[in-house]
Amino acid sequence: MPQKDPCQKQACEIQKCLQANNYLEARCEAVLQEMRRCCAQYPKGRSICCSGFEKEGREREKLKAASNGIHAAPQ
Repeated sequence: MPQKDPCQKQACEIQKCLQANNYLEARCEAVLQEMRRCCAQYPKGRSICCSGFEKEGREREKLKAASNGIHAAPQ
């Protein structure tokens, strides 16, 4: 039997918040932050719900490195 996704609850909360707020992400920043915290607790690939947040983190690191004049290794 497959294990339950550890961040599924947060993913569902994001969907509920977005639906209640006409898909305006700015109104759901608190639940989005909870999802980021949940995803940060688990190794990459452990939570399928975190896949988009893992990509977001990689993109943020690339931008941070570029602003510091450092070129990130391609992935």
